[in-house]
Amino acid sequence: MSLEQVAGEFGVGVSDVSAWEAGRVAPPERIVRTLELVGNFAGPAPRAQTASFDFIDLFAGIGGLRRGFEPLGGRCVFTSEWDRYSQKTYLANHHCDHEVAGDITKIALDAIPRHDLLLAGFPCQPFSIAGVSKKNALNRPHGFRCEAQGTLFFNVAQILEHHRPRAFLLENVKNLVNHDRGRTFEVIHRTLTEELGYQVHWKVINAKSFVPQHRERIFIVGFRDPNDFTFADLEIPSPLSGPRLGSILHPEDGTEEAESPYTRGNIASVSSKYTLTDHLWRYLQGYAEKHKAAGNGFGFGLVGPDDVTRTLSARYYKDGSEILVQQDDSRNPRRLTPRECARLMGFDEPGGKEFIIPVSDTQAYRQFGNSVAVPVVRAVAGHMLRWLADPEEVQPVRLERKLALVG
Repeated sequence: MSLEQVAGEFGVGVSDVSAWEAGRVAPPERIVRTLELVGNFAGPAPRAQTASFDFIDLFAGIGGLRRGFEPLGGRCVFTSEWDRYSQKTYLANHHCDHEVAGDITKIALDAIPRHDLLLAGFPCQPFSIAGVSKKNALNRPHGFRCEAQGTLFFNVAQILEHHRPRAFLLENVKNLVNHDRGRTFEVIHRTLTEELGYQVHWKVINAKSFVPQHRERIFIVGFRDPNDFTFADLEIPSPLSGPRLGSILHPEDGTEEAESPYTRGNIASVSSKYTLTDHLWRYLQGYAEKHKAAGNGFGFGLVGPDDVTRTLSARYYKDGSEILVQQDDSRNPRRLTPRECARLMGFDEPGGKEFIIPVSDTQAYRQFGNSVAVPVVRAVAGHMLRWLADPEEVQPVRLERKLALVG
């Protein structure tokens, strides 16, 4: 198998596989176990449904949506992400045989390749639905060309109209349905169904079934051709039995190799720079007391190994207040390290460090806070798979020979 095939099989970057092959880094234990199973195959092989389909990755960030579909046989043929720091992280972790485009509003529709699936985690922006009835009566431009003009959803709708992909997946914050008193979602839904003719489904999913973080996001799925897809039979583990924070924290006991600048020393203890200063800790405590006295719920989120965190946000780099990790001794609480954030968002497995973080802590916190929980996307992707290609193209994959990485 090629490096790309191995990377796709395990949902990791090509650079990770290259490092394993060269002996620079050892593969994670979960992958070693799978490789050993493949090498000692003596019965039915592990089976995973895959299909051949092309997709585009809009508002790509660091590739959270892509990581759900690429392992299922998807091929990314176009990427758009305007932030140069996010582009750097994206390219460090994903093989691209195309340039990453910048501002999607400046990309000609014909410059975007044909694709079966459109992925987009577009920003939530208010629309204007005033005067629609009048415009209808006067036969003036209306619909999404009028209502959503100037918003980034407008560009998504244009691409859907022009290329007519088989399916799409849009991801957004939970409050999209209530944004601007429901007007935003009204325009989005009407555009996708009445104007563009897609069969649309949506579901709010809490990532804490998969990762130790309370993170609710809406996933909007659409299909060009009628089918019996439904979110009702999407299997999601109980959030009550989900993982706890301790599973993604640095153990600080020597069982993990040190990774500068996050951990150091023989036992790979977390660097002291992540511990809050006395000044910041006093400020956050005072701020919390002030709002508690006023009857508000604002304050920091102090968590331990048995807890589930609040939602990691893009502002985490400012003071880390939403997720502060208790420390065993008398030290002040600390922020999560960017590596722990990668695990909290599912870009890394618990204990893993395969995801490449080539940017500063500030940029890393922004990127992870703006991204999606990868295991949730994987669950949705698997649920959509049978409709992403012609039914006869969806086949079980059989790992029948030992990968070149073993031995």
